[in-house]
Order: sequence, then C-alpha cells, then structure tokens
Amino acid sequence: MSLASRRFVEELSKLIGRGITVVTIEGRSFSGRLEGFTVEGFDVCLSDARSSDGSLYPKLFVRGGQIAYMYSSEKPLELKALAERLERVFPKMVKYYEDQGVIIVMNKVKVTEQGVVEGSGPIAERAQKVYEEFMKEAAS
Repeated sequence: MSLASRRFVEELSKLIGRGITVVTIEGRSFSGRLEGFTVEGFDVCLSDARSSDGSLYPKLFVRGGQIAYMYSSEKPLELKALAERLERVFPKMVKYYEDQGVIIVMNKVKVTEQGVVEGSGPIAERAQKVYEEFMKEAAS
C-alpha cells in the first residue's frame, strides 16, 4: 500500500465513532456515526443514520461504488494537544503514539479519544480529569 493510500485509510479510521455524511452518486445523503469501512471498496457502515428525506436507519451499509463523497460532521479531537496538556501535569511521563491514536501516561494509563480506557487509581483519575477539562474547552 502506498504512503498516500495508507494516510487516506488512517484519516478515515480517525472518523470511526464520529458523525459523517455520505452523499451517493444519485444525490441522496445519509448522516450518521461511522462504525466501519472496508479498505478494498470503501464500503461504509453507519449507525443511527438519517437520510436526506428524514428516514431513520439503525444500521446502514453503503457500497463504496455508490459513494460520491463523504465528509465529517464534527471536528476530530486533537490528541497531540491533549498529550501536551497531560505532559504539563505528568512531566516526562507521557508518550503519544499518533499512528495508534493512544496516549500512555506513566506506562500505566491508556488515554484515547474516549478518555481513560485502561488503568485505575489516582493517576487514571487525574488523567481523566485533564481529559474532561480538555474536552470542555474544545466544545466551547
């Protein structure tokens, strides 16, 4: 896979769990949460999708060949900025793995776009508090 193709897949992967809109070649649009996609044909699966005519679909699968374009309905979380914020609270104890979308604090706590996903105790609680403050600021 070429570097450009790999980056394309990485960018699309960052949108999993986020709101997107898919517009088909026929001009129909569907907005929902991206649950997954195939690399081969870029077929997509949306959950809680709403069509341009107002119809609701708990799960919607759209074949890649039918997609004219897709766009994000929400701004992705800047994990690098969150890692920098955590670094101020935990100096020299934060590692950011951009390719995996993961921040590791003190080799014990794993933070993703969803917050603290692994770890417990005071370190995890403080990391979660920093995450929540960061999210609150990003929303305003």
